[in-house]
Amino acid sequence: MRLYIGLLHYPVYNKNDERIASAITNFDLHDLSRLARTYGVKRFFVINPLEDQQKLAERILRHWIIGYGASYNSDRREAIELIGIVTSLKESIGEIKEMEGEEPVLIATDASKQPERSITFSGAKEILNSERAVFLLFGTAWGLHEEVINKVDHILEPIAGNTDYNHLSVRTAAGIILDRLAGRYQ
Repeated sequence: MRLYIGLLHYPVYNKNDERIASAITNFDLHDLSRLARTYGVKRFFVINPLEDQQKLAERILRHWIIGYGASYNSDRREAIELIGIVTSLKESIGEIKEMEGEEPVLIATDASKQPERSITFSGAKEILNSERAVFLLFGTAWGLHEEVINKVDHILEPIAGNTDYNHLSVRTAAGIILDRLAGRYQ
């Protein structure tokens, strides 16, 4: 399986439907890297153009990779080592192309139904099983900006609970999605 994930902090929407860059959170780095390691993701890209946010993430990574955290919790280090901090989606795609020798299939996640270029979980799993490199994109704040949505090959169908409420944290959504796409018992 040649699966990569990206957590985009820019461009995303805020609650006023404005294009913004969101902040990196410690929880996202820890939880999504552990999730990536559990499900065999090859690299977890944290995409944020803000220098202060990149420095914050790099400081957290250093603590867990070469600082005290590395000896305190080697399992955490193993997961955190999957993180790559980049400034743009283009940069992360370039790194994947360099590693894989091909452009990855871009699949965006979105909590709203987007019939155009929509793909089911089983359709996405077929692409993963075809041995193509796949880059699964998660948005922060209020979701991926249309600029990103317009660049992707597919938009993954939304997670549907048994109510009309649909506002999961990115960590929760990523856990459900990765289990459905790369879980052992599917």
